[in-house]
Amino acid sequence: MDLFHFQEEGPGVVFWHPKGWSMFQTLVAYMRRRLAEHGYDEVNAPQLLDKSLWETSGHWGWYQENMFAVKSAHAFTHPDDKEADQRIFALKPMNCPCHVEIFNQGLRSYRELPLRMAEMGSCHRFEPSGALHGILRVRNFTQDDAHIFCTEEQAPDEFRSCIDMTKFVLGCLGLDNYRVRLGFRDPTSDKYVGSPELWDRAQRALVEVCESLGIEATQEEGEAAFYGPKADFVVTDCLGREWQLGTVQLDYNLPSAERFDLQYIGADNTAHRPVMIHRAPLGSMERFMGVLIEHFAGAFPLWLAPEQIRILPVSEKTVDYARGLEQRLREQGFRVSGDWRAEKLGAKIRDAQLELIPYMAVVGPRDEENGTISLRDRVDGDLGALPVDQVIARLTDEVRTRRVRQTFSGGKGINERSASHEY
Repeated sequence: MDLFHFQEEGPGVVFWHPKGWSMFQTLVAYMRRRLAEHGYDEVNAPQLLDKSLWETSGHWGWYQENMFAVKSAHAFTHPDDKEADQRIFALKPMNCPCHVEIFNQGLRSYRELPLRMAEMGSCHRFEPSGALHGILRVRNFTQDDAHIFCTEEQAPDEFRSCIDMTKFVLGCLGLDNYRVRLGFRDPTSDKYVGSPELWDRAQRALVEVCESLGIEATQEEGEAAFYGPKADFVVTDCLGREWQLGTVQLDYNLPSAERFDLQYIGADNTAHRPVMIHRAPLGSMERFMGVLIEHFAGAFPLWLAPEQIRILPVSEKTVDYARGLEQRLREQGFRVSGDWRAEKLGAKIRDAQLELIPYMAVVGPRDEENGTISLRDRVDGDLGALPVDQVIARLTDEVRTRRVRQTFSGGKGINERSASHEY
């Protein structure tokens, strides 16, 4: 099953084939539904921003070597033009400063908080060529990113809600083999921004939230983002490797007076400083897709499969009936195709099985006469002839409940730690 092409030589980017892009968009649509249910508003920020924004955030000083800096062609063709040479832009490596800029538009009231912003943002990071690893680590990736601006009193409940959402999303995909890592500041390192007092305050809040949820999280110094501590969901894939996927980060630094000076007017009619929470349940969508491909060994659950049903007419006599079924299933929202080749039925079934199609709809003269489908399940085999409405109801329910029946996870290979990536 061709899902993507990875170009490692040069840019280190992913080209999605139609089936891979279909699966990618299914995940995006699912996350958008979850976000809407939890009160997030979707926003969109530009790819290219002046370096002054990244200087304010601290990324230019602490993350510059991983950023793509851009100058206009005029700066290269007219090197004596000092004004042109000073205009440096950067492709965004993350979305946080952009969402801060949106928050900063106008005067905010405590009645607006918590304010939740989400973006399926495309990010660019100059990863070393030796670190590129298929779609598991690329230089251009999509992040299911969101930021919450809230009062300090609201922060524990908001953080708890983010943890719960990440656990729920991973559970819907059968990704149950994970641990939660609390990434704290290394007090001996100078890579972190903000005062030690702010860091201690944020780290205590993370520990208290995890304890209230009954999560036995490990604490690891040096694994924090440079602006704040975080809780990472580190998933073990089917080869025993660990990948940091979902993340929730608590941030007192970007809203501070030394950074973006974020404020809202409280109930006492005076200015207060909001707390900022960064969260991404899936992290890098490309990495998440890579883990899922291995986790399911290409045999995806029905709701996620790029091709959900394949129509297999027994002979040319039932092609018209089969095409009618194909259209009806498409109208019901299923991703369906037909095998119209002049091949024997056994060959069509074998090919669909090898391509890991979840369901095969075999239709012969008797099915046309009775208005049925002879349904075959990739896992359970022949399910017999069923009325079309019953088949639609069965498959609709399996998609609605996002049922996962078969995975290939579980540490079957070497134990290689690869969990230190920040997304």
